[in-house]
Amino acid sequence: MNQVPSLPLRRKLLLSLAAGATLASPAGLLAKPLYSKARIVILGAGAAGTAMANRLRRSLPSASITLIGARAQHHYQPGYTMIASGLWSPQKVLSNTGQWLSKGIDWLPEDVAVIDPLQQQLNLTNQQQIGYDLLVVATGCQLNYHQIDGFKPELIGQHGIGSVYAGPDGAKATSEQIDALITQGEGRALFTLSDTPIKCAGAPLKMTFTTLSRLEKSGQREQFQLDFFSPYHNRVFAVPTYNDFVLKRWQEQQVGFYDQRRLTGLDASAKRAWFQHSDGTIQQEDYDFIHVVPPMSASDVIRQSDLVWQNGSFANDWLEVDQYSLQHRRYPNVFGVGDVIGTPFGKTAASVKMQAPVAETNILAYLSGQPLTARYNGYTSCPLITSIGRAILSEFGYEGKLMPSFSFIDPTEESWLVWLMKEQMLQPAYNAMLHGKV
Repeated sequence: MNQVPSLPLRRKLLLSLAAGATLASPAGLLAKPLYSKARIVILGAGAAGTAMANRLRRSLPSASITLIGARAQHHYQPGYTMIASGLWSPQKVLSNTGQWLSKGIDWLPEDVAVIDPLQQQLNLTNQQQIGYDLLVVATGCQLNYHQIDGFKPELIGQHGIGSVYAGPDGAKATSEQIDALITQGEGRALFTLSDTPIKCAGAPLKMTFTTLSRLEKSGQREQFQLDFFSPYHNRVFAVPTYNDFVLKRWQEQQVGFYDQRRLTGLDASAKRAWFQHSDGTIQQEDYDFIHVVPPMSASDVIRQSDLVWQNGSFANDWLEVDQYSLQHRRYPNVFGVGDVIGTPFGKTAASVKMQAPVAETNILAYLSGQPLTARYNGYTSCPLITSIGRAILSEFGYEGKLMPSFSFIDPTEESWLVWLMKEQMLQPAYNAMLHGKV
């Protein structure tokens, strides 16, 4: 187990986290201002879009910077697991979108309806048409709950159904359903995983671990059966180091593991779920609580545009970009950042922290007619909660290569310090990212 760092070292760590240095930045990517009259449009007012808008406002002082996104509230999505685990209130993750935007950013609180990359034109939901010289797509993930028969988001918080992804209120409703399970005194809890790429791939695992912690705290753990259903063969996480750790720990904690099974349907009133096995057969499972992870994709407006991947594993579902430069492979004046992009890894806030300076540097190079030299290495970070009070700082990139940021934190072992980072220090670092400062 990790040794506790010395007090001065701990203070230094906390100060660095508060300053936004938690997640390693690509060295040398401090963009110098470029004087261009380009019309820059950014789609999506979440973490990726906000960070890009603030960065480009600073590095392109004479350009037109327009941010398009209808959501008036900003959600600190890494906090959803803390809400669903009964530790935070929804208010802790909510703020106003406008408060994060620098002066000089033109924010249009609408959503895009049609993208025409050939004409370099956007049609918004209010019928407004917007032209652009350069487009940044940062529209995030779409939660496709409708692909599960019998399911609709309104069921979350009823009939033992939870889903950490369903926003702050949905996360709170999930926690309440877990409380109801514990109050019941016995029962079966099912945890699921989608067969699509998902944002925060560790969240389904965290929900399993924190539910275990709550059951253990109740003193009734032996009265409950917990089972995890994965659509993949012997896998719940893409990085072997962490996958093997989780499966071994669950075996020790007597969590049932059923692989090659995809959730296809629910009967909420009967508390019954159906899973399709890899051979096509369907099996029925009864439950008292179920945590649902929906299939995910880019938004329909991306999927229905020519910006979507045309072939390969991301075809028809995710924004097509070069996985290193983040530039669109067929439309050079389009760049992608955040959950929307079709890359092997990169659907966490930590990924945005690394992607944003890469995209900014390459955008400035493109506008200057220079080669695009900045590279995104697939960096992804997930404080993998293994119990309430302990976590592993999993940091990795393309090909599952481990990319630890701190020499005194073992990236393969649990630590109270990583829990402290997750609970108290990552949000200030995230806020600095939104401002485009790190």
